[in-house]
Amino acid sequence: MAITQQEAWTRRDSPICVDVPDYLRQLVEEIAFHARDDKRVDKRSGVSQRLPITVLESVVSSAEQRAARTREKSVVARVADLYAALPAVTGKLELEYEGELKGAETIARELIRTAIGRVFTKHFSDVNFQPVIQWFELGGELKIAELSSTEDRYRRLANIKDLLAHVNRLGVADAKNHAAASAAAEMILEGLWAHRRIGRSEERGFFADKPKQPEPRETPPRAPRRGYN
Repeated sequence: MAITQQEAWTRRDSPICVDVPDYLRQLVEEIAFHARDDKRVDKRSGVSQRLPITVLESVVSSAEQRAARTREKSVVARVADLYAALPAVTGKLELEYEGELKGAETIARELIRTAIGRVFTKHFSDVNFQPVIQWFELGGELKIAELSSTEDRYRRLANIKDLLAHVNRLGVADAKNHAAASAAAEMILEGLWAHRRIGRSEERGFFADKPKQPEPRETPPRAPRRGYN
């Protein structure tokens, strides 16, 4: 993290102030760590420190662009900005044949999901999120538009029972800081999705995870009926 922070171009001469939370920086590094262990990634080419450096720069650029389009002077980077950095991940990976068959973007998304799961466990291993999960199971759904304002995101996230009560675990000292609190709340939802506790669509809409249907039991074929004269 220290090397990435030193080398990445994140301090920019821009009227928009971008804050990258520590948990998001941890996610960036976890992607590289997991990629180095993934058998679908070519070990001969390896995964250099350029991957997290480039990803962090892309995260900041995505947050900066979003703030410019919503006309906000300051912004907190979100997990959504990490997904916006997918080309930075795929561009730094050489894949084995198995990975090529699956596709670079699919591999990158799986790396991000695994990284989210690991960081989430690090911060919330002893927290009971049943009230949050139950909110979705009772019919609650959440869809956050890509260019929604900070206040709109915060208002929607605040409707989810007990969700904002846990943002302090991610370093948010003041829940009244709506930008930091809403970004941390989204990270919690992404973590629950990574652990398959709730569902999420590709359009980043969260909903109750559908229970797996039991596999149909195979019944032995009936013996043919014997005819009687």
